[in-house]
Amino acid sequence: MNLCSIRRLLALALGAAPLLAVAHGISAEDQQRMLDAGYFHYIELGARHMLTGYDHLLFLFGVVFFLTTFRDVAKFVTVFTIGHCITLIFATYFKITWNYYLVDAIIALSVMYKAFDNNGGFQKHFAMESPNLLWAVFGFGLLHGFGLSTRLQQLPLGDDPIAMLWRILSFNVGVELGQIAALTVMVGALALWRHRPSFKRFSYAANLALFYGGVYLLITQLHGYQHDSHPDSFRFPAAEHRHAHEDMDVQNTEDKTRDGL
Repeated sequence: MNLCSIRRLLALALGAAPLLAVAHGISAEDQQRMLDAGYFHYIELGARHMLTGYDHLLFLFGVVFFLTTFRDVAKFVTVFTIGHCITLIFATYFKITWNYYLVDAIIALSVMYKAFDNNGGFQKHFAMESPNLLWAVFGFGLLHGFGLSTRLQQLPLGDDPIAMLWRILSFNVGVELGQIAALTVMVGALALWRHRPSFKRFSYAANLALFYGGVYLLITQLHGYQHDSHPDSFRFPAAEHRHAHEDMDVQNTEDKTRDGL
């Protein structure tokens, strides 16, 4: 691969970063649509949010990757679900929030953690047993729920405490339905793959790819945070930021407004 190709790939990755950073956020269209929406719409939005929540899905994929029985899958998924329900409902109802880019960046670390654990990283690099997986999944569930909450709080949930609680619960129901749908596909695909010789050969590579997927998500979220917190450093509107990245491989450009990259 020549230098020009590498530069183009880098430009493409950076250009996609702002899109991925908000890919499963709450769009302006959704915010407007939910102004007078009923509870069913919150269920639909929650399901769609989970099904497009690549960070949540990648973490769950890592959790169930080596689980071979329905009992184990149910146990770990239940613990994860309890964790994210607690923070999703509690943080949203009491309006506890933080910068969602930073929350999602930490969630990306959870993806990296699970991939590292799946490949025996603690044993190989630290000569120690992996931390208790059940507690780890519960802790990361709390974190993922807080990430969901920061996104949900972008919606106009209203001032009526009872109505607001029902909207939060409806969104949470949708999240769980989306999670069940995604897990059905994941567990089924892994069960089929596990009976093939390629599973043993490529399981390490699959989790290595999962780890680097987490790295990429981390970079995109930190990139989004940098753009969100220091917009002046880019010298042009956020909507144009992606296009500027796509043009990074254009030599001798005369557009001085992009010198800040």
